[in-house]
Amino acid sequence: MTDIIYRYKEQVYFNITNKCPCRCTFCIRSHGDAVGDAENLWLEHEPSLDEIYAAIDDYSFGECKEVIFCGYGEPTMALENMIAVSRYMKEKYPFKIRLNTNGLSDLIHKRSTAEEICKAVDSISISLNMPDAKSYTDVVRPAYGEKSFESMLKFASDCKKYLEDVRFTVVDVIGKEKVKKSQELADAMGIPLRVRPYSE
Repeated sequence: MTDIIYRYKEQVYFNITNKCPCRCTFCIRSHGDAVGDAENLWLEHEPSLDEIYAAIDDYSFGECKEVIFCGYGEPTMALENMIAVSRYMKEKYPFKIRLNTNGLSDLIHKRSTAEEICKAVDSISISLNMPDAKSYTDVVRPAYGEKSFESMLKFASDCKKYLEDVRFTVVDVIGKEKVKKSQELADAMGIPLRVRPYSE
């Protein structure tokens, strides 16, 4: 059995794809088959919209206040499904909707995607990961090479035009100096930075 929806701590997550253009050295999916209350986040196949809708209809959201697109893949790899699911959720529930993303959607789809994504969600958390292109490429190992870093920054900047709640994240394992430089970059762009403990 695989999980399209799972709960971690107080939040509910949507695992709608396993596809990702990155191979981050610290990626949580390289350490196990699931997180939170999920049994298995490795999907047997990429779920259809109907399968995702059915999972939503069967799920008990309880005291949930926010749902998050984040699983064992990059949600924007399934962009059309992600946007459709977001609309479906907004019609049924009052929850806030967040996207956790690597910010490479423009490279994935070969066009600007920020506006349509920002119309679909309430907040976006973008994995900055590193403060410079070389370090980023070494750690994230994106399929698109060093141009990925600048594309991610542009995506973040574009999102700021359409959505108030846009933030960067880094994981604390990158070290204090890299975190400091990441903070300086985020401050220069006017985007808040969250430093996440690696255990999360």
